[in-house]
Amino acid sequence: MITGPTFEEMLHPDKIDPAIRQRAVRALHESPLDPINLFNITWRDSENRMRALVVPRGLTGIDADIVVLYASQHFPTGSHKVGAAYSVLLELELFGEVDPAVHTLVWPSTGNYGIGGAWVGGRMGCKSIVVLPEGMSRERFERIESYGASIIRTVGSESNVKEIYDKTWELRRSDPNIRILNQFEVMGNYRFHYHVTGNTLVELAAELQARGIGKGRIDAFCSAMGSGGTIAAGDRLKQVFPGHQIVGLEPIQCPTLTTNGYGVHDIQGIGDKHVTWIHNVHNMDAMMCIDDMTCKRGLQMLSEPAGQRVLVERYGCDAETVKHMGEVFGISSVCNVLGAIKTAKYYGLGRGDVIATIATDGIDRYHSVMDDMRAMYGVLDEAAAAARVEGVFHAAATDWIQPGTRENRTRWHNLKYYTWVEQQGKSVEELDAQRDPEWWLAHQARVAEIDSRLNAERARIAAR
Repeated sequence: MITGPTFEEMLHPDKIDPAIRQRAVRALHESPLDPINLFNITWRDSENRMRALVVPRGLTGIDADIVVLYASQHFPTGSHKVGAAYSVLLELELFGEVDPAVHTLVWPSTGNYGIGGAWVGGRMGCKSIVVLPEGMSRERFERIESYGASIIRTVGSESNVKEIYDKTWELRRSDPNIRILNQFEVMGNYRFHYHVTGNTLVELAAELQARGIGKGRIDAFCSAMGSGGTIAAGDRLKQVFPGHQIVGLEPIQCPTLTTNGYGVHDIQGIGDKHVTWIHNVHNMDAMMCIDDMTCKRGLQMLSEPAGQRVLVERYGCDAETVKHMGEVFGISSVCNVLGAIKTAKYYGLGRGDVIATIATDGIDRYHSVMDDMRAMYGVLDEAAAAARVEGVFHAAATDWIQPGTRENRTRWHNLKYYTWVEQQGKSVEELDAQRDPEWWLAHQARVAEIDSRLNAERARIAAR
């Protein structure tokens, strides 16, 4: 068994053996396929700084501060989904459900989790297959293949997860040595974000206050839902900060929780046309919808020279921050920022308030999508770029918002029935158990148990 970090070490990499951590930091760019890079799964950089940026007010047009944890430059694979993939596989190995010498791993995904699974599986000595819709960006397929995994392409694009599930059941029935590592279902994904992402944001609040930003708390957390893992960070924030608001985001083109809707969209990584098993909908304070083309138009502005120039010269944004956003934001990152702007306006948040969100991946996953945008709209000049700032970001309004009333939370929960009981083999009793907050608390508490098991495994290996 190849072991990596504990949950606590992913949260605080300074607790990793210094020699191992130094080797990992060197390997991140020098030898990215070395398994030592498992110890780079953390929101902190080589100097133990949290990887976060404060979005300039010239872009957001609001007085509240939006802080974004970003993943693309320091996580292995360039996305925080590698943390979820690692946590899922680690737990299954620790409990004897996966043997790398025997089992083939199947990673159902719409992109970044599959990339993470391909990378993690290979580093932990496993053979991997990624099941991915054929309509995802070219860069996703190239990255998966570069990590040595096989790909099965299913019909459709981002919201065609049912077709992914159908293929995984076919694979499961065809070979007893197939193991499905379903990010939408397995609680290792939830635990990674609850403990690592959530507590990183808790600690970031104090650091921001020391810099004169905020009041030592996070007032709201916004996240678009793909697997429903990232939004678990809000469960931890709500425990620490009284009155904290958790806001979920989904595409207008596929408003599954908002209106029981369906459809095709292009905010890759989110809006998968069902309510995932690991999503704690009973803790949600609001659902908001964001237009997919608005997100792509916003990303084009942030990533092109005219857009960056306008933000600096006309809107007074810091040049280094603008350049950085153009590198570390992807389509869903823009979606999350737009959701944070809507959140500030909806809840009346202003000076001294902080809204946190996540940049799951960066522009490197979307060059082909931006090529398509330029083919459609042309390269932006400064007038067009300014129109994007005003029309995309400043114009974000309080439409398409549904509050987390008791009735809406119940409806969101009940929507799980159709995927998980009718299709995926869960029982009604298992589904009903999720109504009890203790069910979620028990899964949160397992972080300590899993860390203890991993430390015992390390001791066993060292004693050989």
